[in-house]
Formats: sequence, structure tokens, C-alpha cells
Amino acid sequence: MTSQPRKSQAFCLLLSLLAIILLSSACSRDPNVIKKKHFRRGEEYSQKGKLREAEIEYRNALKVDSNYADARHQLGLLYVRMQDWPHAYEELTRAVELQPEDFQSHIDLARLLIVAGDAQQATQEIDLLLKKWPNNSQSHFMSANLLAAKNDLPAAIAEVEKAISLDSTDANLYMNLGVMQIRIGETDAAEKNLNHAIELNPKEMRSRLLLAGLYQSHNRFPDAEQQLQSAIQADSQNPDPRAAMARLYLEEGRKAEAESFLQRAKQDFPNNSAGYRMLGDFYYVTGDVDNALTEYAALNKEHPKDVQVKKNYIELLILKNRDADARKLNDELLKADPNDNDALIYRGQLQLRAGDAKSAVATLQTVVKNDPNNAAAHYQLGAAHQQLGNLDGARSEWLDAMRLRPDQIQTVRALAGLSLRQGDMTTLEQTSNQMITLQPASPEGYALHAIVNINRNKFDEAEKDARKSIEVAPQSSFGYVQMGNLKFTQKQYKDAAQFFQQSLDRNAGSTDALRGLMNTYLAAKKPDQAVAAIQSQIAKSPNISEFYDLLGVAHARNKDIKNAEAAFGKALELDPNNFDAIINLGEIEASNGDIDRAIALYEQAVKSHSHEAPLEIFLGRLYESKHDWKKAEGAYQNALAIKPDDPLASNSLANVMVQDGGNFDVALSLAQTARHGLPDSPFVADTLGWIYYKKGAYTSSVSLLEEAIKLREKSKLPDSADLHYHLGLAYEKTDQRKLARQQLERVLQIDPNYGAAGDVKKQLAQLKS
Repeated sequence: MTSQPRKSQAFCLLLSLLAIILLSSACSRDPNVIKKKHFRRGEEYSQKGKLREAEIEYRNALKVDSNYADARHQLGLLYVRMQDWPHAYEELTRAVELQPEDFQSHIDLARLLIVAGDAQQATQEIDLLLKKWPNNSQSHFMSANLLAAKNDLPAAIAEVEKAISLDSTDANLYMNLGVMQIRIGETDAAEKNLNHAIELNPKEMRSRLLLAGLYQSHNRFPDAEQQLQSAIQADSQNPDPRAAMARLYLEEGRKAEAESFLQRAKQDFPNNSAGYRMLGDFYYVTGDVDNALTEYAALNKEHPKDVQVKKNYIELLILKNRDADARKLNDELLKADPNDNDALIYRGQLQLRAGDAKSAVATLQTVVKNDPNNAAAHYQLGAAHQQLGNLDGARSEWLDAMRLRPDQIQTVRALAGLSLRQGDMTTLEQTSNQMITLQPASPEGYALHAIVNINRNKFDEAEKDARKSIEVAPQSSFGYVQMGNLKFTQKQYKDAAQFFQQSLDRNAGSTDALRGLMNTYLAAKKPDQAVAAIQSQIAKSPNISEFYDLLGVAHARNKDIKNAEAAFGKALELDPNNFDAIINLGEIEASNGDIDRAIALYEQAVKSHSHEAPLEIFLGRLYESKHDWKKAEGAYQNALAIKPDDPLASNSLANVMVQDGGNFDVALSLAQTARHGLPDSPFVADTLGWIYYKKGAYTSSVSLLEEAIKLREKSKLPDSADLHYHLGLAYEKTDQRKLARQQLERVLQIDPNYGAAGDVKKQLAQLKS
């Protein structure tokens, strides 16, 4: 009997343990418990800066409950930190839908919409905030941010002041009010509000940085340094105040002190990438690439897993032409993450530098597809297109890059150069103005702006631009070239020659200056001096392909075909891709009667310049001269495949189709395209009129052919037997016999050996009978 109670107690204990186990098991399967566990882990990872791990945990929470509003909200904010704007928008929008009365969700969504530049949706969200929470300071603060994004700063300031009236203890409001006042030049008020923000929150480092920047802009360097010292003390774990201090020292001309300061600062951040990278970045920014490379080589050994260090090191290796080393490191990045956009851009750069532009295009197109807003990828893709001769593709990519990053000077410069080459003065004006804004102490922007004004015959403005270019950089050649171009346009050849020579004195390798000097002597009918000037410059710089191309042009103008041909050949020997030299040599050979040799040259050039429509057009004309209509047609079709609306190719193909008995309707469409592109060309009008003649529309034919004659006279081009022949036949078909006879007689006066002279004489005999 005595053992029974012990058995009962043991049994009860077993039941209790079983109940605990069952309860624990039930809790572990409770969806609410599981999702909250994942959510807490997500928050822990997020606080530690482990963003990808946090993303996984928030996603796991949403797998349990897809309507878990807090997880949606925090995941949206996480994507904001990762700059993944589409996913951030998706999650924050869903969070707002799930909890429409949650004020903070609306605030965070409004902030994202403002950053993304979606003014319309941001306005709707902020209107809702002001309607539902009109007495909350943050509603008005978001309204102020939107107004500031629209550059309506007075209204934005009024909204911040309204927010402050609702909450005068928020240091962030005073800080942002100070920023807006700086933007409109109210620096005294800005200083007051930034100081007030610091009083409210002495540990807030950003207000001190802003105040230091304000002092620095007004050369109050001791005050700026004091604020930065306080910022360093306020947040000793943040490298930003130290970076600002180094910039302050640099502006004061204390470069050695800045370097020493950053060497010490590096020791304070052994585990903070932004901190220990500051010294290497300092060397790079100050142009000390060798020390930057040495520093990053050491950092890469010390922190082999730091991806940003490796990326910066790769960029420096590329800059120093150590492509093999850069490629090896970059392959490591891509092995770890094949979709790393930065590493793919480096691969594209390296492919481009190795001359493999086609592979570079494929690589960089992948980046643009994955990240359409990647300005660096658009820039490099434009460079790859340019190397392939696809100038329209280059222009499109560089315009996208400039839209995304208007402060990226290399993009602005590339687009300006292309616009100049294509004669696009509108884009050149935009890019030159942007260059002046970004680099007001550089002569290049002013010189390019002078070109725009010269082309628009605004000579006084052009001279101001050119002289400003000289003023900011007297030892640069840019301004002198444009002064030479201006004087040349005004036919002041003596002054032009002097300015071009001054440019060459400053830059012996300036092709623009030497071309200007050559053109000046040629315009003054002094071809011998043009040749002598170029030969003199070649003696100083003997390995510049473009100089020999210019020499060939000068020899050709001097009727010295043999030396012209030799000069163009030398240009191509130095640079087989010198496009102008290829064209010029082909034209010389063709004019010399060696059509087959010119054709062979152009056919070879097409292989390496597959996107150059002018090459195909020249090739087509050579085939035309041999009456090889099929090959001519193929060349012109290739040109149109590259540039579908090219008026020269359209007109030439229409002509060939008429000659070869092709489809007149297709020829008519091509001629109309050409007419749209070249409305003042007598030869385009002639082509269109001749097609109407062939189609039996004689009245329309006469009208266009008469216009062709008038356009030829207006443009002062040499008379053309073809134009008169076509018009004569059209007059005959419309029973205007006297006019027909006059035109046909004119044909034989221009060219007694005209190809269709027999036909002309036969027609004249019939008209006289």
C-alpha cells in the first residue's frame, strides 16, 4: 500500500512533463509565434547591418503570413537601405494597404515616392497625410520635402515652419530648415537654425557637418574645424566627420596635414570599411594614383573579403593599365557573384580595352537590363557602341547616362564630342553649359560653347566664350582654337592663322588647331604654306595619324596626288582605324581611276567599321561607277540597315533601283524619305521627279525636275547634264516641245560625250521634225 502513492506521484509527474512537451510543441507550430520569431531575427540582422540576412528572415515571416503588415513595412524600409526602389515601393504600398490607419507607413511611402521622383503619387500620399493627420509635424515635413524636390523652396520653408510650430523640440526639423535656407542664400538664418538643432540634440552629427560646410563655404575655416572636432566627438564611430575634416584641410592648402590626419584616422576604424578606405580615397582624389594603388593593394591583403576594397582596387589597376591583374581580381568577384553589376561593368571595360567591343556590348547590355538606372553601365555601353562605329547607339546610351548622372563629367564630355562630330548644336549647347557648371575653372566648356555660337553666327557671343576659355586657362589650347575658328569664319585669315599657331605652341599634338591652320591657308589660296605648316608640325610630333591625314588633304588640294596617297597610307599605317584617312585614300584612288583598289580598301574597312553607314555609301557609289547595280544596291541596303532613315543612302538606293529596273513603288518610298531628310538637295528632287517619270506621272515629274534645276542654281553647284536630260524628256511627254528641245540641247553643251548622247540627239531630231 505504501508504494501506491509513489506510483501515483510518478504518474502525475509524467503527465505534467507530457503536458509541457505538448504545450511546447503546440507553441512551436503556432504561426503567430513562428512569424514573430522570424520578424525579431530580421530586426536583429537589420540593426547589425546584415541586410541580406534580414531580408531572408522578413521573407520567412511573410511565408507564414503574407498579410503581416509589420514585416511588409520593415522589408520595404530594408529595400530602401539597399536602394532596391521597385521592391521598396511594392512592400511599402502593401503595408499601407494592410494598415491604412498606420501613420508611419504612410510617411515612409511618401518619403520613398519623393526620392523616386514620382511627384504625382507623392502628392496624393501627402494630401492624405495632411487631411488625416493635419496636426502632426511629420505630415507638414513631408509636404516640405516634396515642395523642395519641386524647387519651390519658399513654400517648402513655410511648411517646415508649420511643422516646427507643431513640434518645436524636433532637432531634425531645424536642421532641414537650415538646409533649405542655405539653398536660397539665407545663410544667417540657416546658421541660427543649425545651431538650434545642435542645442536640441548635441549628439546629432549631421547638423554639425552642415554647419561646418556652411562655415567652410564662407572661408570661416577655424569655425568649421571646431564644428568638425565636435562632430567627431559626438559620433566617434562614424568616419564621415573625419572625411570632412580632411576635405577642409585640403581646401586650406594643408595637404600634408590632411594625409597625416587620415593616416591616424585609419587606425581608429580597423573594422569599418568606409573608415579604413579614407586614406586610399584621399590619394585618388588628390591625383596621387600610385600611392592610392599601393594603399589599396595593402588593404586588399588586409581585408580580402571586403568587396568594396576589391572593386576600388580593380578600378585603380585599370587606370594604371594593369589589365591582367584587374581581370584576375574581377574574375574572383564574378565567381562569388555572377550578377554583380559593378564587376560586369569592369569586365565590359576590360573587354573594350582589349578591342573586343562586341563582347563588351553584350556584357554591358546585361547590366543595363538588370539595372536600367546604372549610369556607369550606360556610359561604358556608349563607349562600346562608339568603338563599333554605332554612333546612334552611343548617343542614346550617353543621353541616358547624363539623365541619370548629370554630374558625371566623363559622360558629358563624351556626349559633347559626339554632338560636335554629328553637328548637333542643340545637344552641344546643353553639354557645354553642363561642363561649365561642373567645371567652371576648365577651358573646355567655354570653348565648346563658342563653337555653338560660331555655328549660329553669334560672333560677339562666340568671342566672349573663346576669350573666357583663354582667361581661365591661358596655357590651354582650347580657347585659341576657337578664336582661330571664329576669325576663319569671319574670313580674317591672318588673325585666324595666328590664333591656330598659338594653339599649336601650347599643344603640339592638337589636330583641331592644325586642321584650322591648314584650312586657313587653303582658303587664302596658299596650298604650299598649308603643306609646309603640316610638315613642320609632323617634325615635332611624328607619330600622330591625323596629321598625315591632314597632309594628304593638303597635297590633294595642291594636285599632288602621289604624295597625297602616300600621306593617307602613312596615316593608316599609324592607325588602321583612322576613318577619315580610309575615306580619303579611297577617294584618291577612285579619282586616279583605280576603282577596284578603292573598292578593296572600303570592303576591308567595312569589316572593322561595321556600323559606319558612310563607308557603305561610298562603296555603293564605287560599284555604281562600274555599273554593278546589284552590289551597289547591296551596299546601300547595308547603309540603311545601319541608319534606316539616312537620306543619302535612301536616294542612292532609289536611283540604283530605277537604273536596274527594280520596284518603282519601293524606289518612290525611298526617294520620299530622302526628300524629307534633304529638302534642299537638287539631286534628291531629281531622283523623285525621275521616278514619277518612270511611273508615267509626267505632270508631277515636271514640277519636281524644274525644282531640281532651281535648287541647283540656288546652291551654286556645277551644272548637271542629268538634271537637264530628265527635265527635257519630261517636257517632251507633256508636249512642251520647245522647252524639251532647250533642255536637251543644254545636255550636249554641258557634256558632248554624255553617256546618253545618242539618245539625246535622236530626241532632238524628232522634236525638230
